[in-house]
Amino acid sequence: MTDGHHGDSTKRDKVVQIINSVVSQVETSENISREAIFQEINALQDVIDQVRRDLGGTGAADINQKHIPTATDELDAVVEATAIATGEIMDACEAIQDKSAEIEGEQGEAIASEVMKIYEACSFQDITGQRITKVVSSLKIIEEKVGGLLSILGEKIPGIDYVREEEATGDEALLNGPQLPNQGVTQDDIDALLDDLFD
Repeated sequence: MTDGHHGDSTKRDKVVQIINSVVSQVETSENISREAIFQEINALQDVIDQVRRDLGGTGAADINQKHIPTATDELDAVVEATAIATGEIMDACEAIQDKSAEIEGEQGEAIASEVMKIYEACSFQDITGQRITKVVSSLKIIEEKVGGLLSILGEKIPGIDYVREEEATGDEALLNGPQLPNQGVTQDDIDALLDDLFD
């Protein structure tokens, strides 16, 4: 992170230095040569070209169209899955609590006490859900900002070579963890593959 800020600062300082040099030469000399101005402009062009290459290397389009939407979808899926699991845990606790009421004495009380601890622990779902929702909201704001920037600059800026991530293939394509709804390999896909292999 520090190296990136240092690099940006260096480029900015270089641009300022070049512009100041041109202004200074114009102010101090009426006979400044075109060659000197062209040299300064060429130096400025080199800096601009480097900035363009750096912008292309960031893959801003991928960030806006792929990474952020995927991250928000995954986080939404986490919230949903956690809420479902918590609901099932609490339903099970309720059933245990009903059964514990049928047990007299210390054992019944001990079971009821432990069930209450589970209920209390399940409050994590509400807290984490709120926090994840805040993160999703922040990511969507970033997505809008990046999208707006790309819209202003155009899909591609002349002189920028956008770097696109290569799609994973082979075994690497399988290392994506749990799939979102309608995105994973279905049983029908597996059956069709087996049919093709053994036909």
